[in-house]
Order: sequence, then C-alpha cells, then structure tokens
Amino acid sequence: MSFSPVLGFYRAASSVLGAFAGLYLNERAARGKEDPARLSERFGQYTQMRPTGTVIWVHAASVGESGVALALIDALSARDASLSFVLSTGTRTSADLVARRAPPRTTHIYAPIDRADCVARFLDHWRPDVGVFVESELWPNLILQAEARGVKLALVNARMSPRTLRRWTNWRTAGCRLVGAFRYVSAADQRTRDALTHLRPAPLGAAGNLKLAAPAPRVDAAARATLAAAIGARPVWLAASTHQGEDEIALAAHDTLRQDFADALLIIAPRHPERGAAVAQLAANAPLRSRGESPGAAPVYVADTLGELGTLFDLAPVSLVAGSLLPTLKGHNPIEPAKLGSAIITGPYVESFEDLFAEMFAAGAATRVSNASSLAIEVARLWRDEAARAKQLEAARAIVTQSADAFNRTLEAVAALIPTPAQQSPANASA
Repeated sequence: MSFSPVLGFYRAASSVLGAFAGLYLNERAARGKEDPARLSERFGQYTQMRPTGTVIWVHAASVGESGVALALIDALSARDASLSFVLSTGTRTSADLVARRAPPRTTHIYAPIDRADCVARFLDHWRPDVGVFVESELWPNLILQAEARGVKLALVNARMSPRTLRRWTNWRTAGCRLVGAFRYVSAADQRTRDALTHLRPAPLGAAGNLKLAAPAPRVDAAARATLAAAIGARPVWLAASTHQGEDEIALAAHDTLRQDFADALLIIAPRHPERGAAVAQLAANAPLRSRGESPGAAPVYVADTLGELGTLFDLAPVSLVAGSLLPTLKGHNPIEPAKLGSAIITGPYVESFEDLFAEMFAAGAATRVSNASSLAIEVARLWRDEAARAKQLEAARAIVTQSADAFNRTLEAVAALIPTPAQQSPANASA
C-alpha cells in the first residue's frame, strides 16, 4: 500500500491530542453524554471476560446503526449458536438499547477512543476473529491495527454524507488505504457506492440499505393500549426525535392546528430524553411520560423515555421525523414510521438520509415542510384526507420492503469471513 501522509499525520495528532482525552470524556460525562461508571472502557480497559471460542466484533456508532448490528447478530446466532459477539457503540442511548435487546452470548462495550494505546488494549483483551463496522465509523487506528492483527474486517451498509465522501475523495491515498483494509464492503445508497467504487479496486457487495431490511421496532401492546385509551378519539400526531430548537416549531404548529382541532394532542419525543423537563416547560408544564403521567386533557404530552418510539409510531397516524427542521441538523431515519404505518412528514434538512428521502419524495411516500405554518397545514391535510394518508403509507411500505435480498447477501458475506475451528488462531481458540 502507498504511504499516506494524511494517515501519518492522523496517527501523530491522535497521540498528542489523545493526552487530553480524559478531560474531554469527563466533561462529556458531566453533561450526561458518557457513562461515568464505564469511562475506563473508552481507554480499552474492560472488566468483562472475553468469551472462549470464536468472537465476532460488531461496531455501531449509535442507535440506528445498533439496530442493524443487532439484526446481523440475531441472524448469525441462528446459523451458529456457538458464536459469541462483542457489540461496541459510542453513545449512552445505544448502550441502553443494546441492554434491552441484546441476544444471548452478546456483550456490549463502549468503543475505545481512537488512540493507538487504547486500541491496542482493546484488541489485546477481546482478540476478535471478525470485525464488522456498520455504516460510517471509520476510525483509522482501530481499523489498521485490527487489520495488522489478522482480524477479518467487513464494512456493511456504508452510508456517508456528501461532506465525508468529499473528504475521502480528496484524501484519495488515505481513503484507499482504509477502505482496502476491509475484505467485504457494501453501501446503503448509490452516492456512497459510487464514491467507494473509486477508492476500492475489489468489487463492492450487495447494494441496499440494511436498515430497510431490519424488523420494525418493538411495539409494547399493553403500553399502546393504555395510552390509546387515555387519548381516546382525540386527533393525535407525533414529533419524533426532536432537537433543541425544533420543539418550538412543533409547538407553534400545534397551536395553529388547535384553532380547527380544539382537542388535538401533540406527543413530543425528544431525541435526547434528558431534555424532557425542558421541553415540558416550553409546553406550559406538559405531562411527562418518564414520571408515569398520563396525557389527560393536556394539549401536549412529552414522551421522554427510551425504547418507545415503535409504540408511539404505531399509535400516531401522522409523524414528524425531526432532526430536519434546522440547518444545523441532517435528518433522522424514516424507516421506523414507514414500517409501523405512520404517515411521514420531514423538514428540509435530511442530508444523512438524502437518497432515501429523495426516493420517498418521488414516490409520494413522505412530505416535506419548512416551518411551523406548513407543518400545521400538512398534519391537518393528512388527518382530514384518509385516502391520501393511506396512499402515502402504501408508497412508504413499498420502499422499505425492497432490501431483504441485500441483507441476506450481506449475512452470507459476513458468515464467509468466520473461521472454522481448524482456521482459528491459537490465541483465539477455545480452551
């Protein structure tokens, strides 16, 4: 491989700046962004024991990627119950998700920071046989050290923003070196596929967004029934995964809606549940789900809990997929409401899911709004016109059911990397 000055500079810079990692992580912990009890994991120090036998390491950045990771783990476990899995993530919300949904023989850990010594400790401890990176978490030290130790690597469902793709294209030697470390690469969208094709001489694997093939999020039937009974016949809509600054837009739209729908209910599910109290205060001290409160007759209900978006999407006939109403945001995944029958509205800022939303807009599977006024108009239209809502939902379902083949082919490719007992290195073999 050609020498990459960019990667050389990165290694040096990560070593120098990594000296301040403790201060940075402590500050994040103080803001609730890191788990203070598990900060040592970020430095490659783990209290969990490595399982004996074959270990498949799956790395997922956050909640969305964790869903794909868990689906792959479920499918690989069904093929071979002797496999063990280490699932590394980088956020507390993803850790909470994995804690609830992880299948047997799966250990969740926080990924090490990308400093050479932390990565080395991580690899020394877990000694994975195969490493599967989901989507876009390309940490150079982590990837290159794993490759050097003979870990068979796969990059699945690769999905990168135009800005990230431009960076790797401009730093071609570095991009070729990193992408070339993976024995198998697949892309979630055509934009990423085109860019990776120019960085990798080997052919890419199955095209298609694996998130489309993942099962619909869990719906708690009992919780849904209780909440539906509390709401009754009131018209309801959901503002899902809102960020600071979007709650005000949703609340203004709801004020407009209530001029024609006096008993309408808005459920706000903030992206970060710890903002629940602040959102409730914006909404005239709206009831909070985290406190076990019911919506009652309140016009706004704040669902500041984790793991309930599936239940809320299944309940609400119309949903705003937030993270999309402000220029600083890049959109959230519309697949969950599409699978659960909630008509999708989004703002204009959807860079992270640009290809998927473009397909949805073209098919009439989602609608786009730009402000509180247009949001109120669109919610009212979908409430009033059941035929239009049904047509939009049908178009959305058609899109999200198209990637089952890509998932199956990805599963086969990852399974092909898993060593047989005869191929397994002595360091990783069962005792």
